[in-house]
Order: sequence, then C-alpha cells, then structure tokens
Amino acid sequence: MAADVFERLVTLLDEAKAKFRVIEHEAEGRSEKISVIRGNRPDQAAKAMVLDVRGGGGGKRNVLAILPGNRKLDFEAVARLFEARKCGFASPDTAQALTGCVMGAVPPFSLDPALAVVVDEDLLANDTLFFNAGRLDRSMELDTKDWLAVAQPRIARIASRA
Repeated sequence: MAADVFERLVTLLDEAKAKFRVIEHEAEGRSEKISVIRGNRPDQAAKAMVLDVRGGGGGKRNVLAILPGNRKLDFEAVARLFEARKCGFASPDTAQALTGCVMGAVPPFSLDPALAVVVDEDLLANDTLFFNAGRLDRSMELDTKDWLAVAQPRIARIASRA
C-alpha cells in the first residue's frame, strides 16, 4: 500500500511538472529525527496529521492538517475554521484508510476526496518543503509553489504559537 502511495505521488508531481527530488533514507517517521536525517530545518518539514472534525453544521468529516515540523497543532483553530464544536486526531485505522500510509509516512497531499487539506500559513514561508512520501524510508523535497498548485490546500493559522 505504501509503495502505491509513493508511486501515485511521483506520478502526480511528474504530471504537474513539479520540481522535486526523492530522498532515500533509513525508516523514520518522527519530525525532529527525520529532519536531522534529511538535513533540513524542522520548520521546512511538512508534518501531516489526519483529524476528525465534528459538530456544528458540517457533521463529522476528516481533515489533513499540514504544519511546520517544529510546531504543534491548535485543535481549537481547526475546529473554528471548519465551524465545528470539536477537533481531534482521527483513529490510526481511519487515518490509514484515508491516506494509505502508516502514521509518520503521511505526505501533505490528499489522495482521497473525503479528506480536505488545510495548511498553516507559516509553512509557506519556505521555498521548498520536505516530507515523508508515503513511506518511512522515502522523503521528497518539493518546491512550495508546486506543492500549493498540486495540493490546493486551504490556508489558515492552525499551528500554536508556543
């Protein structure tokens, strides 16, 4: 399944003529450790988390939140953004079903129409982004403008300032 996600990403980015490179490395899914292995600053890492957003007018839905690897998610900000009462992490089973990836390998792309994408605006200050590409042993470096064009995320403040 993970190889399939990686191949789908490569195809998606090739078709979009995106500027990216694949980085092969030891298996690692923790943001702080993988940034050291890849040699990128933690704020350049696009950390992806699958969330359950529920209550309010929209019922229950899932969101893929993308934020800098050195920041923590502001759950209340995401709930407000989606006009919901609650926001929390999706179960590991739900996250894997929606992304096709194990936790730590989720790329900053939704390959499932049921999964909306929102990015913290501070991540977009980088010229390039680094992220695990559907596998714990493969990452990508991708031009931020190309990521925006392909992923088409909603942009908001969703990372805590702490």
